[in-house]
Amino acid sequence: MSAQCETTARQAAGNPLGFFERYLTVWVFLCIVTGIALGHFFAPAFQAVARLELTRINIPVAILIWFMIFPMLLKVDFAVLHRVTAHWKGIGVTLFVNWGVKPFSMAALGWFFVGWLFAPWLPVSQIDSYIAGLILLAAAPCTAMVFVWSRLTRGEPHFTLTQVALNDVIMVFAFGPIVGLLLGLSSITVPWMTLSLSVALYLVTPLAAAHLVRRGILVRDHGWARIARIIKLLHPLSLIALLATLVLIFGFQGEQILRQPLVIALLAVPIAAQVFFNAGLAYLANRAAASPHCVAGPSAMIGASNFFELAVATAIMLFGFESGAALATVVGVLIEVPAMLAVANLVNRSRTWYEDRPGILAYEECCPTTGVHPPGV
Repeated sequence: MSAQCETTARQAAGNPLGFFERYLTVWVFLCIVTGIALGHFFAPAFQAVARLELTRINIPVAILIWFMIFPMLLKVDFAVLHRVTAHWKGIGVTLFVNWGVKPFSMAALGWFFVGWLFAPWLPVSQIDSYIAGLILLAAAPCTAMVFVWSRLTRGEPHFTLTQVALNDVIMVFAFGPIVGLLLGLSSITVPWMTLSLSVALYLVTPLAAAHLVRRGILVRDHGWARIARIIKLLHPLSLIALLATLVLIFGFQGEQILRQPLVIALLAVPIAAQVFFNAGLAYLANRAAASPHCVAGPSAMIGASNFFELAVATAIMLFGFESGAALATVVGVLIEVPAMLAVANLVNRSRTWYEDRPGILAYEECCPTTGVHPPGV
């Protein structure tokens, strides 16, 4: 790692959770209130925004989603994929949880809670749509916030970078088929052309564009410092785009939420349950495989987190602003930060117990002790 990269890394490690991220749940709640109020008093304006479509793509939302996703994808470094065998046990566990368990466990939780247990308190016409939103939420692992979660658990930085890059490659090919399969099992009609277009528009194209921009910057003098500055510059735009998208969604959902105030609380239950279930599964599986704690921590966080930006975009494109699917994905944004902070706290508090198992190296023996982390650039 270059000296400049190391300096930037130390700064990033020293402040792992920014002001916005720390209070993301508060901002989302404020967006709920603001969106509902604006949607009630300025309904014609929201309807006009909804009509700005081209081949089922809402143009304002597409622009906002790109502003959300692109800065995050600039952090992904595919050059680290050659390190995939360095912590192969942790990589294997995380891949299994992300792609073999999480989408299916979320679908099962959705069927149980939304489709059966909570069904009497939910609008019948939206139940399938809520389940679809939960499936979309869990069908892709998080790309951006993972770097924050890894730092909070003192995760091995090269493992985190490699896992994120590998997940993004798999996501290009697996997201669409997994979503299509689970929607089909839920007896929800799958608009394959729209789903494929969503994957191309909100995943493949921005990922390729971010990779090319990243390469172009890194070949120049002081490339690491340049790209760090660009990501820092774009970060506020990404956050503003996220908040604006949430306001739009809740502007359309407002009347339904006012009629069904329990909807958000009920949708939060399966989302929180899947976070703790998948994080616990990844953590315990890594302990059984004798992975070091600095791998098990980020593995648990990556195994539980969701790429909610992609989920929100796909839900809007497949089912529309006013759908239960769009609302369910936004509830995922509301729940993710407090749930993941709770998981990080549990991971850190249980480190002594984790390393008591024979065959597991202590943190100081296998992972950096200087606090230096790649900055996610």
